[in-house]
Amino acid sequence: MKYLVCSIIALIFGAIIVLNPKGTKKHKFLGYTYVSAMFGLNLSGLGIYNWGSINLFHLFALISLSTIILGLYYVITRHKNWFIYHYYWMSWSVIGLYSALWAEIGTRFFIERYFWWIIIILVILTTFIGSYIINKEAKKLKFK
Repeated sequence: MKYLVCSIIALIFGAIIVLNPKGTKKHKFLGYTYVSAMFGLNLSGLGIYNWGSINLFHLFALISLSTIILGLYYVITRHKNWFIYHYYWMSWSVIGLYSALWAEIGTRFFIERYFWWIIIILVILTTFIGSYIINKEAKKLKFK
């Protein structure tokens, strides 16, 4: 249940963050909520063993945790150009989250025979669309 609740919160807040102005009080509130949900989602996901052992989805949970941790690192340390790194790490964490959504939907609704093909196509589409949005929005930001 924790996994499901954190997933829904992260999906909603992640989309709102991507589509709204950066650096505002609203952004910070939404961001902390998103990060908290992502930590809950990934940590609870690491404890799920539907196929009996550690699998590819556990690896993706660790990668997701890494993007969140790196995104936070740059906010906390404020290294030179921190905003650029924060923006890209957090944006790609949202793309990863939506890619994971396709995998989750796939495991529940597609037969195994087509599962990987459908997931691969949807993840590639999500990555291309996400990359376009990230780069388009990056042009609007004032990187220092």
